[in-house]
Amino acid sequence: MQLLVEKSARRLTVWENNQLIFSCRIALGREPQGPKQRQGDGRTPEGSYFICLIKQPGKYGRSLGLSYPNAADAAQALENGLIDQRTHDNIAAAIREGRRPPWGSPLGGEIYIHEGGSHADWTQGCIALAEQDMDVLFPLHEKIDRVEIKP
Repeated sequence: MQLLVEKSARRLTVWENNQLIFSCRIALGREPQGPKQRQGDGRTPEGSYFICLIKQPGKYGRSLGLSYPNAADAAQALENGLIDQRTHDNIAAAIREGRRPPWGSPLGGEIYIHEGGSHADWTQGCIALAEQDMDVLFPLHEKIDRVEIKP
């Protein structure tokens, strides 16, 4: 099962065998244009991730933690001088091993799909949806093997 986030459309969809299973409106980070690049930039990441943490409930209700930063995010940050080689290697190893990447780096972390409402872009970079939409999405989390976030 694949979860697709289309930032420009403010839409989250879940697909299984090329069939649409679920669709809902979402809210993004307070600075929705462009990919997340560093902690505190208010942007929602772009790329391919997996669900690495489940919270029931968390600060914003039920939450699905995403594997941000991924290996591509780390490579770009290393090239731009935002992180050192050790941080890059730790992130890359976690992704390779299917673990939650380190969330304390200058790239930030703790990016979730969580409850809290989709009325406006308000998060620190997370993807927020209405409680009734999480009622549908949350039980599917064990079947979702990829989360793709597009501009």
